Amino acid sequence: MQRRNEKFVERLPLVLRRPWQAYLLTTAFCLTAFAIRSAAQIAMPVGYPFVSFFPAVILSSFLFGVRPGIYAGLLCGALSWYFFIPTRMGVAFDPGVLLALGFYSAVVAVDIALIHFMQKANFNLAIERERSRALAENRELLFHELQHRVSNNLQVLAAMLSLQRRHVDHDIARRALDDASARLALIGRISRALYNPSGEGQNIRAFLSTLTADVVEASGREDIALMVEAPEDMILEPDIAVPLALIVTEAVSNAIEHGLPHRAGRIHVGLDIADGGITLHVTDDGKGIEADFDLSGSQSLGLRISNALAGQLNGCFSLQRSAQGGATARLDLPVRA
Repeated sequence: MQRRNEKFVERLPLVLRRPWQAYLLTTAFCLTAFAIRSAAQIAMPVGYPFVSFFPAVILSSFLFGVRPGIYAGLLCGALSWYFFIPTRMGVAFDPGVLLALGFYSAVVAVDIALIHFMQKANFNLAIERERSRALAENRELLFHELQHRVSNNLQVLAAMLSLQRRHVDHDIARRALDDASARLALIGRISRALYNPSGEGQNIRAFLSTLTADVVEASGREDIALMVEAPEDMILEPDIAVPLALIVTEAVSNAIEHGLPHRAGRIHVGLDIADGGITLHVTDDGKGIEADFDLSGSQSLGLRISNALAGQLNGCFSLQRSAQGGATARLDLPVRA
């Protein structure tokens, strides 16, 4: 409702198809004010000849602009002078009448001038708002185009690494190129999915399902059963999408590579809201981790990155043994995230 009112105000003064329509409506306002003043004649004390005419002048200026406002001021002044200033039904020129008309003219002039400058400033503001909107749309378009190009470049790099692998004989080097190629391809797919073209957040359940499915697909494993559970109506804001996606990607990749390296298994990704916070956990049924495992002393680059990203979100990342014997990567976030 407020936005519709803003659009109406931005169109003022109204430009009618025929100029005489504005003057006709202005005349109707003035005659309405005259009728109201005449009807109140009995109840009102002597004086107040202009009391009902100021709204007509202000309304005419507000709706139709300066010239109809001046016309309303002159017509209302003439009606007041002739019908309500003693002697009534006549035109008097004594000093008191001239002083009253002078005050009336000054008030009307100030009202019309203020309305004119207000509408002029409002018109300039509307132009700047439209210009800002156009610049914002261009910025979003360029940003998404950049995002698209970055994703394409990552896919090209992944393909180049795959081609280069054919010329490498060393097994460790080939495995490293395979891992790099898979990660680049995965990051490219994630980059495409991170930002909604409308600029709105994404459904977190759909986001996690797509993301984890891409990770499993990139690993080349077909014996991994994946399950994702998250609230259906929860929206993921764009500013936390990147760190969250990288943490989930690293957790699922670790579960496949270290928890289930040589056998089939299950990976469960869940997101819960409880106790004033958000908990994301990635659990596998693999071989688990050592009892004396210390995350702070781990030399794994992926775990250190996940811990740092959790800190950016004002959260906490941990890796521990699960009750079913595997491992659980857990991310605790404040609910405002």
